[in-house]
Amino acid sequence: MRVVTLSVSEPGRVLGTRLPFPLVHGDPARTLRTRWHQVDAFVAVLAVGATVRLIAPLLADKATDPAVVCLDDAGRHAVVLCGAHRGGNELARELAGLVGAEPVLTTATDALGIVALDQLPGVVARGDVAGATSLVLAGAGLAVSSPSGWPVPPALAALDDPTSPASVVVTDAVSSPGATVVLHPPSLVVGIGTSRDATPAEARAAVQGALRRSGLAQPSVGRVSTIDRRATHDAVVGVAATLGAGLTAYGADQLDAVAVPNPSDTVRRAVGTASVAEAAAILGAGPGGRLAVEKQSSARVTVAIARRGRPEGGLAVVGLGPGRPEHRTPAATRAVRHAEVVVGYQGYLDQCHDLLERAQEVRAFPLGAEMERARYALEEAEAGRRVALVCSGDAGVYAMASPVLELAGTPGADGRSPFAGVEVELVPGVTASLAAAAVLGAPLGHDHAVISLSDLHTPWERIAERVTAAAASDFVIVLYNPRSARRTWQIETVKQIVLEHRDPATPVGLVTDAGRAGQRSRIVALADLPCDQVTMTTCVIVGSSTTRTAGGRMVTPRGYDR
Repeated sequence: MRVVTLSVSEPGRVLGTRLPFPLVHGDPARTLRTRWHQVDAFVAVLAVGATVRLIAPLLADKATDPAVVCLDDAGRHAVVLCGAHRGGNELARELAGLVGAEPVLTTATDALGIVALDQLPGVVARGDVAGATSLVLAGAGLAVSSPSGWPVPPALAALDDPTSPASVVVTDAVSSPGATVVLHPPSLVVGIGTSRDATPAEARAAVQGALRRSGLAQPSVGRVSTIDRRATHDAVVGVAATLGAGLTAYGADQLDAVAVPNPSDTVRRAVGTASVAEAAAILGAGPGGRLAVEKQSSARVTVAIARRGRPEGGLAVVGLGPGRPEHRTPAATRAVRHAEVVVGYQGYLDQCHDLLERAQEVRAFPLGAEMERARYALEEAEAGRRVALVCSGDAGVYAMASPVLELAGTPGADGRSPFAGVEVELVPGVTASLAAAAVLGAPLGHDHAVISLSDLHTPWERIAERVTAAAASDFVIVLYNPRSARRTWQIETVKQIVLEHRDPATPVGLVTDAGRAGQRSRIVALADLPCDQVTMTTCVIVGSSTTRTAGGRMVTPRGYDR
């Protein structure tokens, strides 16, 4: 989401610098006028009354106006003025995480805890959304149907009442006569083939024409598929960008293995497959997919459209970073917000609570149930749902990426993994070691080793061997899980091991709750390491022989001066 922050006062400017959005200080009227249709939202660090007067002449249509959120100079309240369901409410929640503001949401659905039809994940709403929502707010249900059998979002299915005067139809058709609201799911895949000299404008016109002639809704296109030699072609990339769809490319041999109604020997001689558009559409539609629109050709573009047999699904294993929202990557934010199902340990779900919506299914698992957590996430994704499995730090560092990939790649009795068809995306995050290092200075400026002292999954003898090897090799050593209520002696043992190889004056940094509320840090000499003050959430960084303190910060020189 493209967001611009506006400020006038000096306190407002200072607050604005804490936000991860471009800041324009002074003359908000001019910025609003010139950028009104260029961004998705504005954060106005201004009084509500002043902001209302500034935006009043610019308001035209809630479907196209940007969201506007007011933030007072002290950062206490984030008031959504307009565009609540176009990103305003989620922006206010994000501001809550960034500066501690209280989100002020006045939309009826949010106030009463009712799912908004235009906020259901995975579908695009068209029609009298306000009218249908009014009925729900009054305690009535909605007559829900899905003629094609596309799964109805669970939050909507809970409202189903066949006797309701208001109907909601889930369909990829442009319209559904008599429907109060139409929800377009991402059920269509556009297959496209182009000549080398095709232009983006030609490709867009060809796709839009095929959709229009077939009565299919553009918002229902969830993916564009083509041959690999066209994966980076401007025309194909432009179509995917225009549709807001993912792009998949297949090799000629994969495409040629697909049975299509209109094969072409000319196409086979040119690119090695008898079909590009039709075959790519069918492959992109996945298991159970079928061709909905046979190929339609213009001078330089060929288009075909397939319909999925079920939702695409997918699993994003998301690293949320050390804790604070400002240390969370945009990719992590996007993955959680776009998920239908969010899975994780309750502490990690709390860490991203500002991203969660009522329409999402949230499933918490206890510590120690990591394999059950991974299996559940894979099963939901295999069933065609978009799942986010959240972890703190980075998902691949002492977290859930490894059990997920282990399960996804383990063959069953038939020799094939039951999750072989699940697309798993790993979304990286800022690790505790990186967050702690940033607090301490630059202790990881040269080679370093990261070791967990938890013997829950690794025998202590092996851990001790690794610590000894790292100490003897003069690595900076980062210690995770150094001490718990049950494991109180290991950190003291590690201290003694390292002292056999390091000067007692070697700097050691301790950061507890790095990147979280209550963060605290200190730098001590190795000989003075206070083991009894180390906790499970402390990250201990032991310097190498070259690590020193400079201006109160730990530094491990890389040797650039040489």
